[in-house]
Amino acid sequence: MKTILLGSLAVLTLTLNSMSATEKAYPQTEVGRIEIKTLPAAIIIASTSDSGYFDSNNGLFMPLFRYIQRNDIAMTTPVEAAIQPGEMYFYITAHAAADTLSSTEQIDLQELPERRVASIGARGSYNRCNFESAKATLNQWLAEQENYKAAGPARGAFWNGPMTPGLFKRFEVHIPVIETDPDEK
Repeated sequence: MKTILLGSLAVLTLTLNSMSATEKAYPQTEVGRIEIKTLPAAIIIASTSDSGYFDSNNGLFMPLFRYIQRNDIAMTTPVEAAIQPGEMYFYITAHAAADTLSSTEQIDLQELPERRVASIGARGSYNRCNFESAKATLNQWLAEQENYKAAGPARGAFWNGPMTPGLFKRFEVHIPVIETDPDEK
């Protein structure tokens, strides 16, 4: 019975996830894997808060959600976040007419350049404890690398919507990196 229930829940979750977002901004890092990847240049909409990301209690998400609904913008994945101060942003799909969009009192329209990050894929609820655990693992791995060093604070990339049970949620922690010369260490 438990297996049937979990199987049904997994199918429902996958169905809801595939319906909620139409386009991925970039490929996911697999759970448990660490990699260096390049994130594409993009146009984003951002919501900010003086409090931290995990302290905002949907205060960052709802203005973004209302903005995409009002402007008929397709939802994309992942939703990314700076942790302190809190900032959440959505990628604008290639199909949206970004030139017709504008910043508002709560939403800032921005252009992000291409960026290189160290990324770790993880599974679990989107909370401070899970984020910090994945970040610690990524920082330890990065400290052991001769060709890369951290170039900024960690950010979160969250792949699933709020209706997805924590057990099935996927996220990543990204740390911006620059390439170094191993002979200079």
